[in-house]
Amino acid sequence: MTATISRPTTSEGPTASEGPTTSEGRRSAPALRLSLAPAGSAPLLLDGAWWPHSRDLTAELPALAAVLDPLWGRITRVTLNPAQWPVVPRKVPVAGHVVKTGWFRFEQDAHELLLLSYHVGRWNLLVVPPQTSPATAAWLMAAASDPRRAATATRLMADAASLTATARVDRDGMAVWESEGGHEAGTPVVPAQDGVTGAATADRPEGA
Repeated sequence: MTATISRPTTSEGPTASEGPTTSEGRRSAPALRLSLAPAGSAPLLLDGAWWPHSRDLTAELPALAAVLDPLWGRITRVTLNPAQWPVVPRKVPVAGHVVKTGWFRFEQDAHELLLLSYHVGRWNLLVVPPQTSPATAAWLMAAASDPRRAATATRLMADAASLTATARVDRDGMAVWESEGGHEAGTPVVPAQDGVTGAATADRPEGA
């Protein structure tokens, strides 16, 4: 198993990567995409983010547990919101043990995974939807791993959607402006933001 784990010290997000290619030219299991708050920090709400490749908890959880067990102590139980998971098994076999699963439809954030360790405590991870674009996922993972942020998982998802929509408007406005002659036609349709017109800034998940 290959894991891409990021403990960011800046606002930059992790780089998502696929698993390595075998000697036979076949693609091995995809890399685990995980971003954690810096070691020794005290996150306000979220301890990081996980970007699974599917909504199949039985297939996705073993790789996550295999990486977190040495870091946090053996993960024995997870809880989630069933709104984001079509099937919630009662137990999931992972390397050498079984993780019990539970769900809360109203009590738990729809975009959050809560993990409990037998020896240490509990952690909360933002679950980035599998279909999320790499740029948006990178922003979400960096934001969820910032221990200074006091935003819920659902709030970060809403912020990412808003930033993506803004970037799309900027991009479309630039396309219209350029199609009409750019500077020769006069003032651009969409005014510059943060000193750059039509391009995503470091705080935007997607851009031109």
